[in-house]
Amino acid sequence: MPKSVDRGRRTREQLLDAAAQLVGEVGWGAVTTRLVAERAGVNAALVHYHFSSVPDLLSAAALRFAERILTEAADVLRSAEPAAGIDRMLDDLSRYTGTDPELLLLAEAFLAAHRLPELRGALAALVADFRGRVADWLSGAGVKDAEAIALLLGAAIDGLVLHRALDESVDFRVVAGPLRRLVAG
Repeated sequence: MPKSVDRGRRTREQLLDAAAQLVGEVGWGAVTTRLVAERAGVNAALVHYHFSSVPDLLSAAALRFAERILTEAADVLRSAEPAAGIDRMLDDLSRYTGTDPELLLLAEAFLAAHRLPELRGALAALVADFRGRVADWLSGAGVKDAEAIALLLGAAIDGLVLHRALDESVDFRVVAGPLRRLVAG
């Protein structure tokens, strides 16, 4: 791979990381090209070289994190039978404090998605894929109403993450019992 391609990929990653950090600090609407460039340690022109706009950059950062967290959650769930998968998923999610820049980015992205149709469509696709993977896992384990329960699990994860963003004392594990009973059918 040519050095310029590798350098360009690194710069793009630096911009995405900087944007994710900044949304958590100043909010989606206050992130500017200048702030991102300063945080990433690059020339401001590179922001628009890699992304058509700041909302495009923020959307890309949010989608990168959403894909990662949803994939990790689905993989953790599917690594065990349903009740144990719930415990593992909640333990895994507990690493997020509620003040993590990426979780704050995700919370703001859900709100911004109503104003940005491309972001909304991409987030909806990621969430639908997550629900499908979880429904397949539940169905394979013989759980009745697997699709409905996958929807409830997805909504529960979203709600828990939002609650943790508001109150970092929220302990995800307190809902383990009810969620285990839900997937036990």
